[in-house]
Amino acid sequence: MSDRNPQQRFTAPGTFRAFALQSGSNGNCIYVQAGDAHLLFDAGISGIEAQRRFATHQLTVPSHGALFISHDHSDHTRCAGVFHRKFGFDLYMTQPTWFALNSRNRLGRVRHVHFFDSGDDIAIADIRVETVPTPHDGVDGVAFVVEYRQKRLGIFTDLGHPFDGLEEILCTLDGVFLESNYDPHMLMTGPYPYPLKKRISDPSGHISNEESATLLRAAFNKRLKWAVLAHLSGENNTAELALSTHQRIVGKDKPLFVARRNEVSDIFTL
Repeated sequence: MSDRNPQQRFTAPGTFRAFALQSGSNGNCIYVQAGDAHLLFDAGISGIEAQRRFATHQLTVPSHGALFISHDHSDHTRCAGVFHRKFGFDLYMTQPTWFALNSRNRLGRVRHVHFFDSGDDIAIADIRVETVPTPHDGVDGVAFVVEYRQKRLGIFTDLGHPFDGLEEILCTLDGVFLESNYDPHMLMTGPYPYPLKKRISDPSGHISNEESATLLRAAFNKRLKWAVLAHLSGENNTAELALSTHQRIVGKDKPLFVARRNEVSDIFTL
């Protein structure tokens, strides 16, 4: 559940908490603390902005941890090398993602990269990070599930479409950051050129508010305690529209929140 006054309890033993530093096509980064482990998922914002977003919660960027990269698009990777050098985060990504970034000189100087294959499970201290292949049009894209003390947190953005097995995975989660990228009417009547509209709505693009809500309706009927709507489009969606669509489909009584495009989210706990 959202925690607006987290400081006294944030470092307590067994802590399992997360917040989005930013979420959207202008930059993505999600922080997860699981016990003594500090994890970042994607690095599409600057180091200075990351420090500002942590400071909003009276926190500092950890001096060590693991940075997982979901795919090669710049809104997820543009500052991965900075986070590695400036904050000391170890880099985790697939080899195809590494080759794509390296070919474009996106990372700069890095000391070491931990490679995994999409679909692998990665153990860090006493947590497990499951990687889930996605059909998004990035190179070798993955989503993530962080498991700690039998609780499971999902980070699912840039999904392409509600692919086979996705609903079943979401039904195993206790909390989730889930893509809710666009409203179909706004997309089709908006200013984007047709090829870009088609890319977004195609099976390798993004999922809509309705698709996200349908997935969450099933998950809330299982063990899901809260959901944060993520990666909202700045041109083809609004936070109010995403929430109202989900409330209509999922129910107004469900704990639904929005990760904003230009500000840090609340802290969410499991």
